Amino acid sequence: MMISRLATSLLLLPLTILICIASSPAQDNDNPIVNPAAVAKFAPIPNAPECFTIAVEKGDPTKGPSVILARFAPHCVAPYHWHTPSETAMVASGTLETQMKGDKAIVARSGDFVYLPSHHVHRATCNGSTPCLVFLSSDAAFDIHWVDEEGKEIPFEQAVRPRKTNATPNK
Repeated sequence: MMISRLATSLLLLPLTILICIASSPAQDNDNPIVNPAAVAKFAPIPNAPECFTIAVEKGDPTKGPSVILARFAPHCVAPYHWHTPSETAMVASGTLETQMKGDKAIVARSGDFVYLPSHHVHRATCNGSTPCLVFLSSDAAFDIHWVDEEGKEIPFEQAVRPRKTNATPNK
């Protein structure tokens, strides 16, 4: 248990540094905030697909509740994973397919709202030929736990590795 927490802390350290750099316009107070999307400074985050970048809008995702603007490149896939905090998603543009493990996939478009409860395994894919812009808010420090087909936690590199198929070649 202690090793798992230490490993998680070590994985979050680069994320903390990156978010501090990328979050210069973000604020953590009750003042009004206007962050035009046109000037958002998107940055990749460790332990996530390269096709997924974020701009922090409010708060500090490494320390507590936050709102981020996430950009998924066309066809970007975030394989099955879960988060400690509850997560809400509001699609600003594009077509984002989300699926809770064991449920049918749903397609969310501009203006659609998706709620992802704490510890529920889910995946997301940006469908179509345009990027997906999605506001993600979390009610606690944000983390990502990648899982395999059985729901067992696995390293990110394994989660995004192409899967082998059991198809038999035609003779």
